[in-house]
Amino acid sequence: MNTADFIALLEGMRITILVSLSAVCIGVPLGLGLALIRWYRVPLLAPLLAMLVSLLRAIPSVTLVLLVYFALPGLGFAPNRLEAAIAVLGAGTMAFDCEIWRAALLAFPRDQLDAAIACGMRRGLRFRRIVLPQVFRASLPALMNEVTLIIKVSPAVAVIGLVDTTRAAVRIGAQTYAPIPPFLIALLLYVVLIGALIGAQRVIARKFSVAL
Repeated sequence: MNTADFIALLEGMRITILVSLSAVCIGVPLGLGLALIRWYRVPLLAPLLAMLVSLLRAIPSVTLVLLVYFALPGLGFAPNRLEAAIAVLGAGTMAFDCEIWRAALLAFPRDQLDAAIACGMRRGLRFRRIVLPQVFRASLPALMNEVTLIIKVSPAVAVIGLVDTTRAAVRIGAQTYAPIPPFLIALLLYVVLIGALIGAQRVIARKFSVAL
């Protein structure tokens, strides 16, 4: 391996981080929105969203990214590789995060809501001041674990030609006929990234007094 190969691996890691964090930024708030709709049991919409979440959780990321990238142009949409990758990983993150948020909402003590209603608090204020802080604390460990899982799943985007860390390592190995060095460096990059996320998780957990 030479300097150009190492730079190619770093560029691949940049794509991995960009796709993963973009998917998280999309999936976490949308997952919360879906969880709230199901928690409030909105007629018609809640069961439909439950089916959508189950479907997204069941479809492998590789299959879904191929479907989105190659099928959508026939429907008038033509996402590029990066857009398709972010959309697919974001949808998957949304589905899993929905279940994380929903589990925390279902475990939320209803007596606190009853007390807030008795005090005359409106729904929006009850959610912001009482529900969300406690639900966030309860969901934080699982949400952070989901972030690490998204990074591990991100090599699926390579099937549409997006050069992430893993695909960059494959290319370098094919060019140099020595696959072990680039894969070892890619492995090290993933370990450093996941280690940084675990460290951030612990810092946030201490800040919010979450017992992990």
